[in-house]
Amino acid sequence: VFAIPALVLAGCGSSPGPRAKPAGGSLVLHVSAIPDQDPQLLQRQYGAVSEYLSTKLGVAVTYVPVTDYTASVTAFRRGDLDLVFFGGLTGVQARLQVPGAKIVAQRDIDAEFRTVFVANKSAGVPPITGMSGLAALAGHSFTYGSESSTSGRLMPAYFLSQAGVAPTAFKGQAGFSGSHDKTIKLVEAGTYETGALNSAVWDDRVTTGKVDVTKVVEVFRTPAYHDYHWLIRPDVDDRLGAGVTQRVADALLGVDGTEAQETQILELFHCKGFITAKPEDYAQIESVGRTLGLIK
Repeated sequence: VFAIPALVLAGCGSSPGPRAKPAGGSLVLHVSAIPDQDPQLLQRQYGAVSEYLSTKLGVAVTYVPVTDYTASVTAFRRGDLDLVFFGGLTGVQARLQVPGAKIVAQRDIDAEFRTVFVANKSAGVPPITGMSGLAALAGHSFTYGSESSTSGRLMPAYFLSQAGVAPTAFKGQAGFSGSHDKTIKLVEAGTYETGALNSAVWDDRVTTGKVDVTKVVEVFRTPAYHDYHWLIRPDVDDRLGAGVTQRVADALLGVDGTEAQETQILELFHCKGFITAKPEDYAQIESVGRTLGLIK
C-alpha cells in the first residue's frame, strides 16, 4: 500500500525528529524525486512506482513530494527520504553529502541523455548543426529550467561555454523557469525567445501534441551524457531489513513491461527499462558542476 502525504519537505531547517510511522506502526520506504515537471504528473509517476515497489518488497512505500531540487538533496541528507530519482547533478550532490549512498538503477535513456535547445519561431534562430552554432543564441533572451537541473541548466551552460557563448551574451539576464514543461511554455509564449530543456520531456510533449510547433521549435540537440538515476540511502537495510537495498534494485531492474503495472511505469518514465549505473558514470557531471560552482 502506498500513500501520498500532505507534507511537502522544505529545503532547509533543523534536524528532523524521529521518523514518523504510519498506522499499524510499520516503517515506510520514503520515495521522492526532483520536481522537474508538473506536480500532478509527478504524483502519477511516483505513485505508480511506489505501488509497484510496495508490492514487490512487501513493505509500505510512500511518495513524498518536495518543493524544489535543493529540497530533495537536503531531505535525502537528513534521512527524510530513502530512495530518490535524482538528476545527474543533484545525484552527485546527494552522494557527496551522504557517504555510502548507492546508485541502484537508471533508465536506459539516461546513459545517453541529451539537452534540447528550443526557440520561438519569431526569433528567427536557424537550425544549428554543430556545437559552435550555439553562438546563434547570443543576443536573444534565454531561459534555463531549474538552477540545479542537469539537462536544463548544468549541461546547456557547459555546451554554451564550449561554443564561446558567455552568460552576458544573452539579451538581458538568463531566466530560470523552474521545470522543463514551464520552459516550453515560456518560449512558446515568447516570454523568452530561446531556452534549454530535457530531451525526453520535449519529445513526449511534441509526440502528445502538447507543444505548439508553429510557435516553438527545436534548434539543437546536444551530444550525450549521463543523467537521471535512482539513489538509495545507506541505512535502508538497517531500518527495513537486510537485503532491502538489493531487492529495490532488483525490482527496478526487473521492470520490463510484462505486467500492466510495469507498462504504465515505463510509459510514465519515457523509457523501455531500467539498467545498472555506477558512480564513475557521473564523473563528467561532477567536473562540470565544480567548474560552474554548483558543486563545492
